[in-house]
Amino acid sequence: MDLWLLFIATLSAVLCGSRAQQEGSICIKANAQSCGECIQVAETCGWCADEKFLTVGESKSARCDDLESLKKRNCAVTKIENPRGSITVDKNKTVTNRNKDTAEKLKAEEITQIQPQKLTLTLRSGEPQTFKLKFKRAEDYPIDLYYLMDLSYSMKDDLENVKNLGTDLMKEMQKITSDFRIGFGSFVEKTVMPYISTTPARLLNPCTGSLNCTSPFSYKNVLKLTDKGSEFNTLVSEQQISGNLDSPEGGFDAIMQVAVCEDQIGWRNVTRLLVFSTDAGFHFAGDGKLGGIVLPNDGKCHLENNMYTMSHYYDYPSIAHLVQKLSDHNIQTIFAVTEEFQPVYKELKNLIPKSAVGTLSSNSSNVIKLIIDAYNSLSSEVILENGRLPEGVSITYKSICKNGVEGTGENGRKCSNISIGDEVFFHISIGTQKCPSHGKPEVIKIKPLGFTEEVEVVLNFICDCQCAAEGEPNSQQCHNGTFECGSCKCNEGRIGRLCECSRDEVRTEDLDANCRKDNGTDICSNTGDCVCGTCECKKRENPTEIYSGKFCECDNFNCDRSNNKLCGGHGRCECRKCICDANYTGSACDCSLETATCLAKNGQICNGRGNCECGICKCTDPKFQGPTCEICPTCPGVCAEHKDCVQCRAFESGEKKDTCELQCSSFQLIKVKDRDKLPQPTDQSFPLTHCKERDANDCWFYYTYAVRNDTKEVYVVETLECPAGPDIIPIVAGVVAGIVLIGLALLLIWKLLMIIHDRREFAKFEKEKMNAKWDTGENPIYKSAVTTVVNPKYEGK
Repeated sequence: MDLWLLFIATLSAVLCGSRAQQEGSICIKANAQSCGECIQVAETCGWCADEKFLTVGESKSARCDDLESLKKRNCAVTKIENPRGSITVDKNKTVTNRNKDTAEKLKAEEITQIQPQKLTLTLRSGEPQTFKLKFKRAEDYPIDLYYLMDLSYSMKDDLENVKNLGTDLMKEMQKITSDFRIGFGSFVEKTVMPYISTTPARLLNPCTGSLNCTSPFSYKNVLKLTDKGSEFNTLVSEQQISGNLDSPEGGFDAIMQVAVCEDQIGWRNVTRLLVFSTDAGFHFAGDGKLGGIVLPNDGKCHLENNMYTMSHYYDYPSIAHLVQKLSDHNIQTIFAVTEEFQPVYKELKNLIPKSAVGTLSSNSSNVIKLIIDAYNSLSSEVILENGRLPEGVSITYKSICKNGVEGTGENGRKCSNISIGDEVFFHISIGTQKCPSHGKPEVIKIKPLGFTEEVEVVLNFICDCQCAAEGEPNSQQCHNGTFECGSCKCNEGRIGRLCECSRDEVRTEDLDANCRKDNGTDICSNTGDCVCGTCECKKRENPTEIYSGKFCECDNFNCDRSNNKLCGGHGRCECRKCICDANYTGSACDCSLETATCLAKNGQICNGRGNCECGICKCTDPKFQGPTCEICPTCPGVCAEHKDCVQCRAFESGEKKDTCELQCSSFQLIKVKDRDKLPQPTDQSFPLTHCKERDANDCWFYYTYAVRNDTKEVYVVETLECPAGPDIIPIVAGVVAGIVLIGLALLLIWKLLMIIHDRREFAKFEKEKMNAKWDTGENPIYKSAVTTVVNPKYEGK
């Protein structure tokens, strides 16, 4: 089996198991009265055909339930009706491996690009069937190309370049395929006002001045598809430009006729390309009203002598109408338009699948390159589409494209960048939610857009069980119905387990009296319906919860509970009372009569410090706890008792280091980083002791001891608190630093005192200097250092 199909099957099985409870309630809620109705509810619903399956008070619809519930309710597997869907491949021709250079030339109908070609799916409601479809793009696949050209006056220079298109395009297409045909058609506009001038002179020659133009026309098929490029050149050379009044053209009329007139155009069941060349916009549905044309386009061929003759009678087609016809006839459209109208036609391309837009030069000189590029773009993409789906049928796609790229949703329909010889795969799932009213097979077709090949899928629907075919009409077991699948299937207007009542007389006082317990007022205890004088108990969403009894007075889910379990899990609920298992008692079977669980190590029940109630010790001394009242976490000596074990397990030291695993495994040890992380007595709902002990190295360690749910717990701080010794280096460094700092301080003080002293002395000097008074008299003992000698003989001359 293919990996994808295996994955789907596995996933389906997992989902079926996980949704058993949910689906069970769906099956029960459906109130199915026959096997056929039951299997339409959900894929996990089954019908028990065992005649003796139902108990007193159960309705016929209780036979419909999920498969697991039916087995638990003791319905034999051989009696469970659960038909499954299937897939049959009817036609599976292998995709063609073909080379263009080989001598063998196959006809188009002999080439296969899609596999398989026909399947039959048997569908059951809610159970989709998935199959794999392969597509391989064949080499040297035949191509038909029809060139549809706007011959309004603005395309005059373009016509000159198209006249040699036939032979030139033939040469280029020979590189792609050896089987290529080309055709030519032209269009202008509807031949009514206001699209053209209807004056006699303008009808003969719509062009102004001395220009000679041909009469206006809507659409003309100039050349049927042919493999002679020279014939194309000859006929196109004979064409003349025409004219019209408004800018948009009547191209949609022409496209419709090209699509639907297959015989006149000469289309084969091969790749069909339509090249639409124009330098203007387009008219569409509704625009015909301007010319008084109100009839919608009928989408039929109206060519006479290769001319469209009903342009004045039918309106332009709508875009949706064109999309439908182009798709129906597998035509891929290439819009070759000028730069000015690129935005318009790109929007149109988004509405028409398998179409492309190319920019046409002002004189169409690049038309061949445009066609080749557009063809390569279109042929490298495959898009699947399907026909109309029957009511209630759905389809989903998943693509496995080139290089393993996967797509889902709308992207699951297509693959891009496909080269010749590449294989791509699609996983297609088809499911139904109901049986068609007519019950007959349906056919849907799946095909790649732009290709003539298709996959035919025949849908058969499972609308009834196999046991229904063995039914006994007008059986003696049924008053007025058919006995099938273990129960009566009533005729129209009849109800009841045995079809014993008419719908008109189902609620009468005489019949209702039989459904009241002890002549009370409640009918069927308000948990059932009185049908033909017999109580049919209601069903619960949980299929394991059942109402029962002649008056639906009993159930199996309204008993006492213990530990959130019905009857404590030690009994069964019957008619709202617990029937306890052996050694259990109590209204909820929650009290065990065994005392073995209460025996202490000394052989006493609850260590003599409590009472054994329902297999559990109830300690009378609050200091003691545990399953047998033997543990006293707050008694003196607890810390000293566990010191060595805590020390050896937490720090691998102490007196019990060598025998730690043997003697100290009775408690659970949890390490914490610091004392703040230790449990606190106020945070606990059980006794707790804090301990502080010292080891041989005078290091302290801290821990707590407690017993919780019969488990001894010790929380210990993972690091020891040891007294730290003196650190010499900081002390020496501190002394040296202190001496240096003190010396510096003394120097600074001395320097400061000296500065103050000097300033005081200087100030004193200045003050005395200002106050000094100097005597200006001569010193009596002063003798001048100068001696004056007079020459006696000097006469002053």
